[in-house]
Amino acid sequence: MEQHYKLFRVRELADNDEDFIATLAEAFLEEVPEDAERLKKAVAEGDYQEAYQAAHKMKPTVDLFELGILDTLIEVQDWGKFTKTDLDITAQLEVVISAVDKAVNEMRSDFNL
Repeated sequence: MEQHYKLFRVRELADNDEDFIATLAEAFLEEVPEDAERLKKAVAEGDYQEAYQAAHKMKPTVDLFELGILDTLIEVQDWGKFTKTDLDITAQLEVVISAVDKAVNEMRSDFNL
């Protein structure tokens, strides 16, 4: 439990209300994997604007659950935001996707979702 994500800030936000914590976890599981897929597709297609939007949308949730990849996600976001055609963002994207996948799998197990 809480190996690939942390609940400290979530618990603080939820005032230790376990039902609310579970609801936030469900919201994470509904939105973040979908946004990660959107981000992967956008990077693969060189769609800078879409990559920026997907990464930007993911930031608050990734930060709240402390996946430890916020700086890397910001690099991917900025790749899209500033249309950095001279930069290969693949390695950073892989770090983000891997962390999201691990957190999703762990969270599903921890919350029985």
